[in-house]
Amino acid sequence: MTMHLSRLLPLTAALALALSACQPKASAPADTSPAVATVNGQPISRAFYEYYVKSLSGKTSADLAPDIRAKLLDNMIHGEVIAQEAVKEGLDKSGDTPYVLELSRLQVLGQSLGEHFLKDKKPTDADLHAEYDAYVAAAPKLEYHARHILVATQPFADKVVQRLERGEKFEDLAKAESMDPSKTNGGDLSWIRPEQVPPEFMKAVAALKPGEYSKTPVQTPFGWHVVQLVETRPITPQSFEERKQRIEQELDRKKFKDYIDELMRTAQVTKTPDQGGPGPAAPAPALAPATPAAPASTPPAKN
Repeated sequence: MTMHLSRLLPLTAALALALSACQPKASAPADTSPAVATVNGQPISRAFYEYYVKSLSGKTSADLAPDIRAKLLDNMIHGEVIAQEAVKEGLDKSGDTPYVLELSRLQVLGQSLGEHFLKDKKPTDADLHAEYDAYVAAAPKLEYHARHILVATQPFADKVVQRLERGEKFEDLAKAESMDPSKTNGGDLSWIRPEQVPPEFMKAVAALKPGEYSKTPVQTPFGWHVVQLVETRPITPQSFEERKQRIEQELDRKKFKDYIDELMRTAQVTKTPDQGGPGPAAPAPALAPATPAAPASTPPAKN
């Protein structure tokens, strides 16, 4: 991988280093490697420097050009200067900073535990093939080319059905009445699979024959739909080789979850009722915030 000075992001790297440098020194590993620099008496060790270089480049410092090595060291020095000033100002103990640092510690240790637990627990070929067979058995057999007209209320949806019964074209009604962006395509959603849409929507589509539309509108969190099935086609499951990496990840996830469940079962936990235990107190924040779902006006995602 070729590295360019313009891609080193010195400010971002410095701030990241500042965060890590504010961590309690007692949690740092014993590091007896020589210093590559000293900032106000605080050494930056060779081992720490090499870890930083590898995290950015995937290489050792010896594999990089001298100007790149120097720039990376400057980044670390900048980070240490910033961190020392933050600690001097007491910022490591003020505001939300202590909690951010603690959450970072929990996340890093959790990841390390997962890697440590799984390093000698690779799934066997039998495990992989059994999981693949289960995937094939559970995989949907058809995908559906569908259209829909989305409206706000059931009475309005009933009127749409009545107009279809009188011979109006589905595509024209979708363009005129649907709230969904697909209205510009006559309500066409292209090809959809069961996992892409709400179950109520999928049930209505799957009950139709090609060319039919639903005589009873279906409600989902998005509103009321009149759906039409255009055609179906069979789905070919991914091959074992195509699916193998995902299967390995899923088996690892299950093993680690079982391990954590056992740790939780044997842990001695006491909740204070008015501080997050039983009662009206708000739940504690997750260690890693979930990715917010993007607002959607339509249930299905086009392929």
